[in-house]
Amino acid sequence: MKNIRLSVHSKEHTKLRQLLIRRRLDLGLSQRALAERMDVVHSFVGKVETGDRRMDIFEFIDYCRALNWKPEEVLQSLQEEAV
Repeated sequence: MKNIRLSVHSKEHTKLRQLLIRRRLDLGLSQRALAERMDVVHSFVGKVETGDRRMDIFEFIDYCRALNWKPEEVLQSLQEEAV
């Protein structure tokens, strides 16, 4: 039986983090600027990006919105990269 709770260092989580980092950089945002958009401390963004912290679904939605990205588009990108 496969354990569905993946480590934040699994290849799936690594791909998600890479997508979010790439998007942030493409928008020209620092971690601090993204954190301000999300109304969180900047260490939250840093920990998510390094894999030291996992996000729940509501944090993921807020993160995507702060990047002007629909959560479903992020998930679609993950699926496309997995193929």
